Amino acid sequence: MTATTLTAAAPRHSPAMPAWLAPLLALACGLIAANLYLAQPLAGPISAALGLSPQAAGLIVMLTQAGYGIGLLLVVPLGDLMENRRLAVVLISLAALALLAAALATHPAPFLAAALAVGLGSVAVQVLVPYAAHLAPEAARGRVVGNVMSGLLLGIMLARPASSLLAGLSSWRLPFEVFAGAMLLLALTLRLALPARAPATRLHYGGLLASMGRLALRTPALRRRALYHAFMFGAFSLFWTTTPLLLAGPAFHLSQNGIALFALAGAAGAIAAPFAGRLADRGWTRPATALSMVAVAGAFLITRLAPEGSGLALGLLVAAALLLDCAVSVNMTLGQRAIFMLGAEVRGRLNGLYMATFFVGGALGSGLGAWLYAHGGWPLAAWAGAALPIFGLVYLATEGREDAATVNVGAGCAAR
Repeated sequence: MTATTLTAAAPRHSPAMPAWLAPLLALACGLIAANLYLAQPLAGPISAALGLSPQAAGLIVMLTQAGYGIGLLLVVPLGDLMENRRLAVVLISLAALALLAAALATHPAPFLAAALAVGLGSVAVQVLVPYAAHLAPEAARGRVVGNVMSGLLLGIMLARPASSLLAGLSSWRLPFEVFAGAMLLLALTLRLALPARAPATRLHYGGLLASMGRLALRTPALRRRALYHAFMFGAFSLFWTTTPLLLAGPAFHLSQNGIALFALAGAAGAIAAPFAGRLADRGWTRPATALSMVAVAGAFLITRLAPEGSGLALGLLVAAALLLDCAVSVNMTLGQRAIFMLGAEVRGRLNGLYMATFFVGGALGSGLGAWLYAHGGWPLAAWAGAALPIFGLVYLATEGREDAATVNVGAGCAAR
């Protein structure tokens, strides 16, 4: 098919997106995001097969996340400089090759290098989300971003159980092989189906990166939304780092399949993202943000209502997983919709800064959760998890009118 070309300076009343485009982008984002978590439940078998020591097994996941973090800061901003469809296809193709290299690796060094490249290529998802916002008419931008984010979040939440199930059919290599094939097919599909979008930015790459510092300093709405979600994503990461340890431990004795089913229950929380987009389109961003923070704190607190190991305690953990995932989905969608309203010409850089900031929060939450669980079990981890969104709520209460107002004004001047 012949693709049309879009410019960054789209008219205020842009035409409606084709009905099939948002679902395609949601599917693409879900598949790409899943790459980041394929290795997480397989660290043990991979370490044993490649000869990694138990102390080094954490590198399997850490290097994938490190590659993603590097890509957020150094590659995602290219969405403001390069034609978006081409950039996404190149990154997805890189992820496909890296997944295949991981599946074929027989020694630790090649596998770990491939893991880093998987993370780097998977930042394609953060090229596609602002791309969807560019294509959406302004009145429906929150709904479209919410629909695409629901696919991304489902990919994150379903990756672990899907990886475990695929590995159970053959070996730890099968999930990497399956997703390598899926990435190649996805790259071809997007190349044929998506319209091209050529940004209007005239900066060179060095200037583009330098402008990110100015954006961070001069855009209060970006800083606030990024820090709000850093608290939320820190709590999310703490929960999903520690609950598998709790469920596999002496209190519950769940098998890996049982833990996979638990993760599936939490994945239902991704359905909240489209509703969050609609709330934002109606101007309810701030109250919805506050409610999502209260919900995350409440999710941790309800797990302390029953003794560990009881059937009620397990049911409350499932309810907490669902409530927490819903609330985090809502807050992430609200944040992205807010920063995407700041100016079309800087969306790629804003998104990279937003994601990198809360990504750090998530990494700290994972590390904090593992340490707290080792020293005080689930009770200590749960109290800390409840505290994180409360800190976010206190910060939200300091938001002034001038901060909120910047959500609806352009930030393009900060890029120059």
